[in-house]
Amino acid sequence: MARPTPEDFQRVATSLTEEARLNFNYLVLIVSSCLIATLGLLSNSAAVIIGAMIIAPLMLPLRAMAFGALEADVTLFRSSLLSLAWGTLTALALSWLTGRLVSFPEFGSEVLARTQPNLIDLGIAIAAGGISGVAKVRPQISDALPGTAIAVALMPPLCVVGLTLSQGQWANSGGAFLLYLTNLLGITTACMLVFAAAGYDPNLNLIGSMRGRITLALTGLLVVPLGLSFSQLLQQARLQRELQTILLQETITVGRQVSLSRLRVDWGATPPRIYLAVRASEIPTGRQVKLVEQFLQQRVGKTYEVIMEVLPVQEVRAETKGPTPPVEPSPVELEEVPPSQVDKEQKPPVAE
Repeated sequence: MARPTPEDFQRVATSLTEEARLNFNYLVLIVSSCLIATLGLLSNSAAVIIGAMIIAPLMLPLRAMAFGALEADVTLFRSSLLSLAWGTLTALALSWLTGRLVSFPEFGSEVLARTQPNLIDLGIAIAAGGISGVAKVRPQISDALPGTAIAVALMPPLCVVGLTLSQGQWANSGGAFLLYLTNLLGITTACMLVFAAAGYDPNLNLIGSMRGRITLALTGLLVVPLGLSFSQLLQQARLQRELQTILLQETITVGRQVSLSRLRVDWGATPPRIYLAVRASEIPTGRQVKLVEQFLQQRVGKTYEVIMEVLPVQEVRAETKGPTPPVEPSPVELEEVPPSQVDKEQKPPVAE
């Protein structure tokens, strides 16, 4: 990449200085993006959240802060840090207030998905920051691309922090704030690296400088909790596949009497809940579900709550005038199999 000319340097510095200013337009963007993202999270609507992503207000001072740190420009760094702090506090206050007013008893998947960050999120943040830096030093690349990418990583998790704090969910708040910090530092680090690679590092020694070492060290500190979370995610995925295999191959209720469409585990519940989406001509009884829970406890040594989501099946034949009436569920006589026999024969304690 060709080194920037003095005109290029002045253009980038002037543009980023303007982006770092705390003014009325910036606060309007913060309020609008926060309210849209918060309402989208409450309604569990990905489409509405995407609308908040497009506004991308937090990208403006963040990119300027990375440039100010790289150039040792104290004025630019302070200005961008002040704008970022005001934007963060405003978004937290608005999302917290909205959460208190609405007072949802439970949040949907869009909120919960942003409470357990891992190394994948750090990779996304670094990629988004890299795109942002390239777009600023290469005028032919539209700013809409990095704006959308970075907003995905910043505003939604920040609103999740406010929402979960409003309901006293401290663990979820901590996870969402960790995601926010992950994206913040990942984007800043990537922007600094791109600016340095493009020739905007006056000393040509980003890693050897104090500011570079501090930024990289803070980002590196996040690898430990994110790595642990990623390891836990892989372990849960492996265990979920194992549970599905056991239920299909070693139980009669799930393996033969119903057709399993999807298995989902809520690991945050105590005990963990296994949701089984099944299709069946006869609705399984509560006793059958209980025996499946007992079998899993014997088989894997851990307690699970099993919940079956049943979609009834009706048969339609060519010789009939219409669909056959649905089959009424009937109680099934079940005989429990002693645990010793289950262990010996590897058969589930369910009815034939």
